[in-house]
Amino acid sequence: MKTAIKFIIYMLIFSTATVVATAQVTEIAFPNVGFTLPVDIQDPRDGSDRLFILEQAGIIKVMDNDPAASTAEVFLDIRSKVRTSNNEEGLLGMAFHPDYEENGYFYVNHSASNPRRNVIARYTVSDSNPDQADAGSELVIMEFEQPAGNHNGGQIAFGPDGYLYIGTGDGGSGGDPWGNAQNLEVVLGKMLRIDVDNTEGGNNYAIPADNPFVGTPGARPEIYAYGLRNPWRFSFDPETGWLWTGDVGQNQYEEVSIIESGKNYGWDVMEGFHCFEPPTGCDQTGLELPIVEYDHSFGRSITGGHVYRGALNPELYGKYIYADFVSGRIWSLEYDGTGDPVVELLDNTGINISTFGTDANDNLYFAGFGGFIHRFVPTSTSVGDAAESAGSLKVNSLYPNPVPGAVPEAVLSFTIPGSDVVQVSIHDMLGRTVATQESREYSPGTHSISLDVPALEPGSYLISVSTSKARTARVFVVAE
Repeated sequence: MKTAIKFIIYMLIFSTATVVATAQVTEIAFPNVGFTLPVDIQDPRDGSDRLFILEQAGIIKVMDNDPAASTAEVFLDIRSKVRTSNNEEGLLGMAFHPDYEENGYFYVNHSASNPRRNVIARYTVSDSNPDQADAGSELVIMEFEQPAGNHNGGQIAFGPDGYLYIGTGDGGSGGDPWGNAQNLEVVLGKMLRIDVDNTEGGNNYAIPADNPFVGTPGARPEIYAYGLRNPWRFSFDPETGWLWTGDVGQNQYEEVSIIESGKNYGWDVMEGFHCFEPPTGCDQTGLELPIVEYDHSFGRSITGGHVYRGALNPELYGKYIYADFVSGRIWSLEYDGTGDPVVELLDNTGINISTFGTDANDNLYFAGFGGFIHRFVPTSTSVGDAAESAGSLKVNSLYPNPVPGAVPEAVLSFTIPGSDVVQVSIHDMLGRTVATQESREYSPGTHSISLDVPALEPGSYLISVSTSKARTARVFVVAE
């Protein structure tokens, strides 16, 4: 995959990326529910439309994905097992098995003591209560010792291949004093990839046959990629399958990378695009440089995010959204693997943003150490009464708007530049699909179609129009 040489953020004098500033709006998604040091947001994809929130001390809570929700129940409490002696320790990550709806398996990554280590363990949901885990069902899948209390990584996620990916920090302290990130004999400073559906060699997991270092003398076969410092948060784009990672920097630079099998991401030879050890003249042969970086005048600890694939914020569709824990800035990154990246400032929240997560409809949330879960809301400049365009797709009008509740019908006008299949769908303001117009192919030009608006409760909705090349949306209102 081609990577850009450098990028600009705001007026920083680098090169090759286009930077845009905008006023993207965020809000508290669930104002009646608060959490203590939330560090992960997960959705089980089981049709229940629930969110699971991890608290660093060792508690997983579950709540309905409803802005009016007033409580979050304790799903699992493993505080007695979790080490929290240092700021970067605790319950750090959670992943639902791809077949969770059938087998009830979910996995956690947490710090533990005696010896200081990370534990990857599997638990099972209760047979009688979907909002309660079986605390006695623990099966330890993997453990690895930590020489220091920082740079623990913590994210775990299942890839589109069904394997479990584990991000590990370099072991902590500062400057990778043990040389772990470049050492293929250890699992620290790596992206690991294991098969939790099989066992081999006395382990509660197996090694995927196509892992890049299988058969390499001295190398740990779990390793998928290496040269990472502290990949605190990573995620898979559900459309492309790309593995996006925010890797926390040392003294000067934070970076975003797309992780690929067998590649070396440079730490501690490099920090971002810059030599670290040695500070000048480092050998960059075989190193994979990041997509973008930013220096510590804009933040000091990157929080990796997600490529947005929801319907609620069409202006963000296809962009990678990430943030900085210290400054609270949130950016989007538009990158197709060939051209230069485009970085856009979305918001300067002032929140210690610890994690991002998506719901069942791929809409994006983020959590801050202030205790609330936040979401992005459509802005009037990107979704509203004005004509919309996304690439060369244009929504001209939706009439009437508001749609009278007594006359559930409206006319949508749109323009496409070439023959294409057009899909029209209606979503509520949580991004949930409530109606879908049958897809069909349209010729180039402007078209008007009648929409049979279903029996919707009065309120605001999104009408989404998509082709094979573009997607856009606008708000409409169903009147009383």
